[in-house]
Amino acid sequence: MTYVAVIGPGDAAEGSEAAVRAEVVGRELAGAGAVVVCGGRGGVMAAACRGCAAGGGTSLGLLPGDDRAGANPWVTIAVPTGLGEARNALVVRAADAVVAVGGGYGTLAEIALALRAGTPVVGLGTWEPVIAGRRDHGIVLAGGPQEAVALALRLARERPGKAG
Repeated sequence: MTYVAVIGPGDAAEGSEAAVRAEVVGRELAGAGAVVVCGGRGGVMAAACRGCAAGGGTSLGLLPGDDRAGANPWVTIAVPTGLGEARNALVVRAADAVVAVGGGYGTLAEIALALRAGTPVVGLGTWEPVIAGRRDHGIVLAGGPQEAVALALRLARERPGKAG
């Protein structure tokens, strides 16, 4: 089974471009039989879980606090970590690939943690890092949610020893 993390701003409003895209990503991942991994809270995380639930899939929410009640209502499995933002490392380590939808600084941190760990990152309207005036190509850019899911699933399959 393939685990794909969907990351993005926790304050993305319902109906925003990021939330709409994340919901489609979650639904497409569920349809492909992948487990959606996220931080379990609101914004992009809730949208991805909502899409996953609509697609009949399973979502894993790794929560920053100590209480499962902090999870959004669409999380299938809520795991309270008590780690605050440090749980971001768990989110990306649990995944075979990451889809970043939109982004704030928390998303940027998760992208960096994923790339540092060798976890492929697909970007959908997210950060495009530039180093010394040159674009860093660690993030594979997608034009839409379906392309993002297809890329993430392909990259997860190509990753040695991860996706099953």
